[in-house]
Amino acid sequence: MSPLALDGPAVDGSLYTWITGLARRAPAWLDGPLGDWSGYGLALFALLMTAAWWRARAAADPARTAMALAAPLVVVVAFLADTAVKSVFREQRPCRTLHTVTLEACPPPGDWSFPSNHAAIAAATAAALWMTDRRLAAIAVPAALLMAFSRVWVGAHYPHDVVLGLAVGAVIGGLLTRRARRAAPLVRRLDGTALRLLVTSR
Repeated sequence: MSPLALDGPAVDGSLYTWITGLARRAPAWLDGPLGDWSGYGLALFALLMTAAWWRARAAADPARTAMALAAPLVVVVAFLADTAVKSVFREQRPCRTLHTVTLEACPPPGDWSFPSNHAAIAAATAAALWMTDRRLAAIAVPAALLMAFSRVWVGAHYPHDVVLGLAVGAVIGGLLTRRARRAAPLVRRLDGTALRLLVTSR
């Protein structure tokens, strides 16, 4: 463990064990969907970004289209930043430190816990959509919060892991998406080229 690493059990280990204890006692109709969401829910965020691009090009709004096209890159940057923080802190997964029984198999050593990549990706997508398409953001924001919660529920992360992951994703997603508006002139130029179908439905 890195000297910079948080002492996970001291921060919120008791909350983690309480939540994972609830998960162990919960009925299958609750554990199943939450487990599936934790494992596969990121696919919804990819679909939402695709829908945001499709709706932006139909609206013929260059700034909105620029932000929608930039959203996947914004999410990748948020993921890389989150992973960089992981490499500095190198906090062991709580299922290894606390030796609790969890719904999800404990990741191998070296797959660090702090912060959560899933939460960062979900929050970056939600932030990008908040600035691009509020209707889709109304789906993405609660979905991101549910993703963060589900990662604790299945035992993959401490609560502080997902909170910081959400913060990293939201900050980077918001800042970079705002900057992507500056690419509106490029979108206008593309409208007159063979790549116009990327930026307009006309």
